Amino acid sequence: MDLSALDPIALIVSLIVAATPLVLAATGELVVEKSGVLNLGVEGMMIMGAVTGFIAAIETGTPLAGFALAALAGALLALIFGFLTQVLLSNQVATGLALTLFGLGLAALLGQSYTGMRAPQTPRLTLPEIDNIPIVGDLLFSYDWVVYFALILVALVWVFLNRTRAGLILRAVGENHDAAHALGYRVVSIRLAAIAFGGACAGLGGAYLSLVRVPSWSEGMTAGIGWIALAIVVFASWKPARVILGAWLFGGVTILQLNIQAANLNVLAIAAMLLAATAVLMLVTRIHRLDRRRVVRVMFVAALATLSLVLALGFPDFRLDSAYLSMTPYLTTIVVLVAISGDRARAALNAPASLGRVFHAST
Repeated sequence: MDLSALDPIALIVSLIVAATPLVLAATGELVVEKSGVLNLGVEGMMIMGAVTGFIAAIETGTPLAGFALAALAGALLALIFGFLTQVLLSNQVATGLALTLFGLGLAALLGQSYTGMRAPQTPRLTLPEIDNIPIVGDLLFSYDWVVYFALILVALVWVFLNRTRAGLILRAVGENHDAAHALGYRVVSIRLAAIAFGGACAGLGGAYLSLVRVPSWSEGMTAGIGWIALAIVVFASWKPARVILGAWLFGGVTILQLNIQAANLNVLAIAAMLLAATAVLMLVTRIHRLDRRRVVRVMFVAALATLSLVLALGFPDFRLDSAYLSMTPYLTTIVVLVAISGDRARAALNAPASLGRVFHAST
């Protein structure tokens, strides 16, 4: 198998760019869920941010205006959800699904006349003294400002949730809204603020798709990224720092399958290498706390890696149709969620206790 077509540095750069919309959307949704609200309308808010940001950038010629209006559009759409669920007390799951359908339909209507246009270029941050350093310059300074903004946003959210009084109040509302209300905190107002923040982040993530990653507008261009962002919040155990790892994981799967298609590589050999790396990581991580269950899991993954390698050697010309490779990000999402849901005690411990529960001041 010829791997010369794959440039590791270019792969990492592409991975981080592909993961940025996920980082933004998942960070916003994490704050929303920390307040005790489950908003399944991330996909709808992202597609509205994508179309609004693209239209604003085309009309003004300034990508920054596109990002600003995309955040505003996402926040406004999220506040519709907030009004319905927090004031009118509608079901959060049904309302979130309706929000996604509404956003997809409205975005398709607004973007009809902009299909095929190209967005103005978002400038890349450059530091001449560092850009010329081999490898390091490419890895650290090959991105636009939104990539760095997303990473800084995750750090700020962590500080807010863990080191500020306002963050403690928001987490208290998410853990027990009745107790927070009894202490005099405005539960509905706090949740509406969190919902608006989550919508703004989702809008920024959508705008990044249409202004940087593509950059153009096409109907349905989010293609399920909003649902993956929801999965990342669960994968991250509602912890901001882990959101980056989750986004990079799913972004890496997306970029890898695209490169496998482009280079026409043997997918069995790629699977063998990934499974072997996974087994090593599982073995190295907390090696001092190895138990029988953990050893069995490592052996199972190693056995799968060996089987994939044997099959790759036996069928060197094996190629997988691009349609099946395109499924891998979504299959990975399903597998990760199933694996996480297997440990129900851990999931229950990390999830906000009032997540998805309806709050009424009279209760």
